[in-house]
Amino acid sequence: MRAYRDQYASVFNEGRNVVLMAISTDSVEEIASWLKDEDFPYVGATDAGGEVFQSYGGGLRENGTVDSRTVIVVGPDGNVASVIPSFNQVDPAAYDELAEVIDRVTPTPEDG
Repeated sequence: MRAYRDQYASVFNEGRNVVLMAISTDSVEEIASWLKDEDFPYVGATDAGGEVFQSYGGGLRENGTVDSRTVIVVGPDGNVASVIPSFNQVDPAAYDELAEVIDRVTPTPEDG
């Protein structure tokens, strides 16, 4: 998640027309503490049983934690624009792909 934070300006347009939400099986308190401690510029949510994660094709380990990072891009119209089931957060090319999807579904400042 630090890579998301570190690339927030370029990939997520500094949050302009983009809401980045980290969803975890951790408790609300754990997520809030983690976001604050790491100074993440985005919000968090809990999916305690992993049902939402699994509905998008993600899997859970035996201990209930997610088996890989899944990135779901929802467009301004509320529809899922892209699902990246196993996002490789250490691969710069993965961020290029994600930035392309975000740019495709978010209006630019000149579009209003």
